[in-house]
Amino acid sequence: MVSHSGLITVMERAARKAAPRLRRDFGETQELQVSRKGPADFVSMADKRAEATLYEELKKARPDWGFLGEEGGYIEGDPTKPRWVVDPLDGTSNFLHGVPHFAISIAVEEPRPGGRSEITQGLVYQPLTDESFWAEKGRGAWLQDRRLRVSARRDLSESLIATGTPFMGVGDFAQWSAIFNAIGPEVAGIRRLGAAALDLAWVAAGRFDAYWESPLKPWDAAAGILLVREAGGFVTDFRGGDKPMERSEFLASNDGLHSKLHKLLAGALRKA
Repeated sequence: MVSHSGLITVMERAARKAAPRLRRDFGETQELQVSRKGPADFVSMADKRAEATLYEELKKARPDWGFLGEEGGYIEGDPTKPRWVVDPLDGTSNFLHGVPHFAISIAVEEPRPGGRSEITQGLVYQPLTDESFWAEKGRGAWLQDRRLRVSARRDLSESLIATGTPFMGVGDFAQWSAIFNAIGPEVAGIRRLGAAALDLAWVAAGRFDAYWESPLKPWDAAAGILLVREAGGFVTDFRGGDKPMERSEFLASNDGLHSKLHKLLAGALRKA
């Protein structure tokens, strides 16, 4: 049995505390599809309830840490201590429509000299499959107690790529279309499953060979970035730099595919 730090134990305990209510709410959401009002308000409450549970559990374990959540925003803590970065329900639209693909994402962001910060622990938990993807800096990425490695594929023609598409004023359709048109003809397939945290976790697990998306919020990607990197992969911004969070641009893959995909992506952006 692989051992992990107490922080991962805290994170997993919090996720598992929030998960049963999300599973119940998901079942209720499917029933609400037939109502006139629709399930949107109900899902918003599911988000908030899950975040409240996560905050309560994480605060109990580390009372002086800050908290950045999708629903509640930033709750200040000791600036010299780490903060939690939490998405209580990544894949809200899937949840809303009864699509069984969503996750809880929790990351630890530690302050570093010069005003920068670093993700040192991350967990992505899928309540419906009971899959717990977790990583610690320098200690690898894991699915429960199984070590994760990114895909070993080197040929684009054999690769399955994940992405997120712009929607309702979020994202740049022209930019995304240019990238899709450059990458699509070169690969075995492109998938849009609608949960960024799980997309990145699946890259870490080798289920997807690569992933690109822009823009994302910190809580969407923080845990997933660490998972991919600790599984032996690369995550960069669209320029190939090391600022995906700052630029809100994410290209994740193994070492053999990353340079090829970056070349296609960069060429597409020059023409866009």
